[in-house]
Amino acid sequence: MSSADTRNQVIQAYPDHPTYNCAKCSTVIALQDEAITKLFQGRDGRGFLMHSAVNLKLGSREDRSLITGVHTVADAFCMMCNERMGWYYHKASDFSQKYKEGKYLLEREKLVKENAWMLDDASPS
Repeated sequence: MSSADTRNQVIQAYPDHPTYNCAKCSTVIALQDEAITKLFQGRDGRGFLMHSAVNLKLGSREDRSLITGVHTVADAFCMMCNERMGWYYHKASDFSQKYKEGKYLLEREKLVKENAWMLDDASPS
């Protein structure tokens, strides 16, 4: 199966890895380790700039005027429930903002943390 064939397949879990999940339907959206910074501004409050994300489908590209200038972005939606999770940076017009290209801005309010903690089954001695 080629990588193009897997684009619409939902990734269920990353065993033993903390993730960010869709707050509406609990679908895995990103590994917590993929966060570059949690200090970005989204439409509805704080946003996380992420190296990568999964289980998202992108809307149409558009030029959007953001705090740091005009960027070509596409809204990103959860593949399971169609909730708008943030956006994907296709292109930044300002050279100082080029580091955002190919990255995702995920809205904090649309995410829940799943820490994949395991309880120790051993009884205390």
